[in-house]
Amino acid sequence: QVQLVESGGGLVQAGGSLRLSCAASGRTFRDYAMAWFRQAPGKEREFVVGINWSGSSRYYGDSMKGRFTISRDNAKNTVSLQMNSLKPEDTAVYYCAAERAVVGHVTPNWYDYWGQGTQVTVSS
Repeated sequence: QVQLVESGGGLVQAGGSLRLSCAASGRTFRDYAMAWFRQAPGKEREFVVGINWSGSSRYYGDSMKGRFTISRDNAKNTVSLQMNSLKPEDTAVYYCAAERAVVGHVTPNWYDYWGQGTQVTVSS
């Protein structure tokens, strides 16, 4: 069982930055690939970025690469998302997710555990 708790969301102006964090409970954090998804009102949940169990491999959704960076600390059971050059279209609820796998998928149905989400709002 893994519990995920996100933090760090908020309101930021376009061009600004935010850092999201996700704290995971449990002693098997390193058994999970981790990812961030987001969901805007009226839209489907969208893959943002993922990281493999060791942190050696990262994979990005369309339009995220170069602006967003994911990292993990297996000693602290945390995964972070650094978001730079934010745009109004990045406004969404951001979710941390865990998939019991070496490398995770980009579709949400594969993921075993989800956080409650944190709101990110980018004003123009």
